[in-house]
Amino acid sequence: MNSISAGWVHIPTRNVLARVTQRSSGRVLIVHRKYHDESFGFRKARDFTIPDYTSDQLTNRATNAPLLRYADSLRTHGHRAASIDPLDLLRRERVAALDPIRYGLDDPDRTFDINGIIWTGEGKQEWSLENITSFLNSIYVGRIAYEYMDLPSKTERLWFAKLLESQSALEPMTVINADKRKNIHALLARSEVLDNFLQVKFPNLKRYGLEGGESMLPALDALFEAASKAGITQLILAMPHRGRLNLLTGLLEYNPTSLFHKIKGGSEVDESLGVSGDVLSHLVASPTLQYDEADGIKVSLLPNPSHLEAVSPVALGKARAKQYRLLKTLSNDKNNQDCMLGDKVMCVQLHGDASFTGQGVVMETLGLSGLPHFTSGGSVHIVVNNNIGYTTPASSARSSFYCSDIAKMINCPVLHVNGDYPEDVVRAVDIAFKYRNHFRKDIVIDLIVYRRWGHNELDEPAFTQPLMYEKIRSRSSVPKLYEDKLISEGVISVETARAVRENHKTSLNAALTDVASYVPPHVTFEGAWKGMVWPASSAARQDETGVSSAVLKDAGKASVHVPEEFEIHPRLNRHVKNRLRSIEAGEGIDWASAEAMAFGSLMLEGCDVRIAGQDVGRGTFSHRHAMLVDQKTEGVIVPLNHALTEAKGKLELANSSLSEMAVLGFEYGASWERPDLLPIWEAQFGDFFNGAQIIIDTFIASSETKWLKQSGIVLLLPHGLDGAGPEHSSCRIERMLQANTFFEKLNVNMHVVFPTTPAQYFHLLRRQMKRNYRKPLIVAAPKGLLRLAAASSRLTDMGPGTAFQPVLQDLSTLTDPKAVQRIVLLSGKIYYDLAKERATRNLQSRVALIRIEELAPFPFATLSEALVPYANANKQLEVLWVQEEPRNQGAWEHVQERIKEVLKGLGIEGGVAYRGRKEDAVCAPGTGKLYGAQQVAVIEGTFQGL
Repeated sequence: MNSISAGWVHIPTRNVLARVTQRSSGRVLIVHRKYHDESFGFRKARDFTIPDYTSDQLTNRATNAPLLRYADSLRTHGHRAASIDPLDLLRRERVAALDPIRYGLDDPDRTFDINGIIWTGEGKQEWSLENITSFLNSIYVGRIAYEYMDLPSKTERLWFAKLLESQSALEPMTVINADKRKNIHALLARSEVLDNFLQVKFPNLKRYGLEGGESMLPALDALFEAASKAGITQLILAMPHRGRLNLLTGLLEYNPTSLFHKIKGGSEVDESLGVSGDVLSHLVASPTLQYDEADGIKVSLLPNPSHLEAVSPVALGKARAKQYRLLKTLSNDKNNQDCMLGDKVMCVQLHGDASFTGQGVVMETLGLSGLPHFTSGGSVHIVVNNNIGYTTPASSARSSFYCSDIAKMINCPVLHVNGDYPEDVVRAVDIAFKYRNHFRKDIVIDLIVYRRWGHNELDEPAFTQPLMYEKIRSRSSVPKLYEDKLISEGVISVETARAVRENHKTSLNAALTDVASYVPPHVTFEGAWKGMVWPASSAARQDETGVSSAVLKDAGKASVHVPEEFEIHPRLNRHVKNRLRSIEAGEGIDWASAEAMAFGSLMLEGCDVRIAGQDVGRGTFSHRHAMLVDQKTEGVIVPLNHALTEAKGKLELANSSLSEMAVLGFEYGASWERPDLLPIWEAQFGDFFNGAQIIIDTFIASSETKWLKQSGIVLLLPHGLDGAGPEHSSCRIERMLQANTFFEKLNVNMHVVFPTTPAQYFHLLRRQMKRNYRKPLIVAAPKGLLRLAAASSRLTDMGPGTAFQPVLQDLSTLTDPKAVQRIVLLSGKIYYDLAKERATRNLQSRVALIRIEELAPFPFATLSEALVPYANANKQLEVLWVQEEPRNQGAWEHVQERIKEVLKGLGIEGGVAYRGRKEDAVCAPGTGKLYGAQQVAVIEGTFQGL
């Protein structure tokens, strides 16, 4: 080590890679940490290198430097002159950089040694300038355009150049034989027949057809086939509405009768389940497709909301979780020990041009694609580029020249291809898949097409784009152009082409006739979800969440285990000792310890746990410390994984990028795939969920009733007014409750809780995994309570026979309920402020503080049971609801009618009165004095008149 002044070295004892540099004051050690090392399923990405230039090649490159500059200029700028726009709408000027004269190359007959300059083979090769120009233009200034010369990796740039130039010199990159061409024609023709059929039979239908963009189908077919032949067995597909019906019926084996049944107003699933369903353009399918002799590939088209691009991170998360589940299975198979992320599962994301540049979640999701805890082994992106968004032209929709330019933020290569030429589209897909499968990185295909109709078929696009649509309406369709080409070349006959269309039309008519007797299929749980049930069914159950003292202690101690020779920060020594002391004493258990016990006990039961978000390893409030960092090397361990050796489950701490929407969407996607995973997203502060509201509204709150999709996702949203100001105080409980079905008698869509003790939190986490169904859990998580001694628990609170309590009774007042004059109902941390003030005023016997810990589903029966002793003693009880949030926020607007219903059932007169802050436009004031005065007023108002 001392002999190294610069370079990369490996330190095996700390499992880190370090770069050592020299400074005048001494050597500086910069370490590249790998937080994921202790997380289940991480496989180090393969290193890829291409041999450097030989000495002969370097000499030739120097000798023929003008030719080298010319060749590189064509690779770099050829896309600017390529024929990639079917409508020729892109404003293109003459590209001077593509003229060989610019480089002093003015003799077309002059010959050059191209060794090391153009990659047509090894060794010396003499080519004339005319042949070189023709050859490079045929590759880089054709109907496929490439952007790869801006990639920072020389290996990737050389890979592209060698692939494109060597294969182009020898043979077509993708051999498209007559059978493949006939298949392309069939896909295009059937797509056009479907669109025409729907237009005739359902003229008022907004079908978002594929007319003008039909080349999307052979693109996906080629991609599915290439993936299948490469050994990929699962493909996760995300796409928007346009062309969805064409894809479903054309490639994904969706029953047209089911489609027509839905168009006529029927449900896509068994109506007895009582779900609301979703619109036509959000239908899904998951067929297993067969290609030649390859193993089948299951293509799962995910349901999507109308919020464009919101499904992209969900698809990425599902793809990674699916791969992890396979890795866990394959890890015991000696033949698959080297299985890597992306070997068996691939994510494919389809986009629209306007949404790809306009929706911020695209940038966020691209940002996740290469992160160690979020990569799925590379996605293929296909932008179906109409050069228009609704009525907005490209010139008003983006500041960049190409809609794909946003992908350059992750050094992503881009292939632009003219959608009028399906065979070139297939070739582009072949190249893109080869790149993805080799480097396991994202790649973008910009499929430039057009939209024959408006945003939907009932819209008139000529209102705003008259010239564009004059050109579109004067041209033949893509299927007809390709059909004429094949007929002229003798690949198919006129009769064959007509038969393809007529046969498909006949089958569609038959499917439409069958609608009268069609019954949607019964939905069953399969694969990883086998054994699960519908939450509202009589078979739904919950197992015990309490755990033996021995297991609690083992998990608790393991969570702060520090290996020998591992040097933690000195301030953490006290943290470790305090947690160990409370575990041994069986009391004073804080929130971090209870959480670790929940994680550890679930891991011992075979469940994996993944918690993602900003700074989750340490915790925003420096309370968790689920990962420890060596102060000498920055090597990282996760104690629960390191010390709980008998556990079959693992804890993954996914410290994320500074993103909310994409990260939450990613975790939600993982929850769809793995019911044996406890997936948690922790917001840095509770109100940060604002950036992910679309995921909450369109996925978490509604997936079960729209799509019959269950999820066990947990949202930890730190909440509590403590002087932090307007933005870091509230998780907006009112919004979560507004999106909730709420009543206990209904199948609630998600649980909303506000726990006040570590034990309650412990049981909530375990409850997520101890039921034979899954429900989202929204937790108004603690901030100030994390270290409050009064807000601690005992081991016995988490032991056998214990469980989460939706309502926490005030046990101190039950000895003499007749003495109680006022009942205060509340949720959250204000309980401890009120309990302290009540003791100061010596009102313990006259005021009962009852905590409603679960706000949704509202605990009607449990609250009624808690109030019975007081109601029996005094029907004139004064009942208050107290909260520290403003009146128009918090839980008040949602609980008051439900509390009144409970009180009415008990015969308690007078209803419930409000005590708390008045309505406000902000969650909390930013002025310290004002905050303090308001908080005092809330507390004093609770006890006023006693």
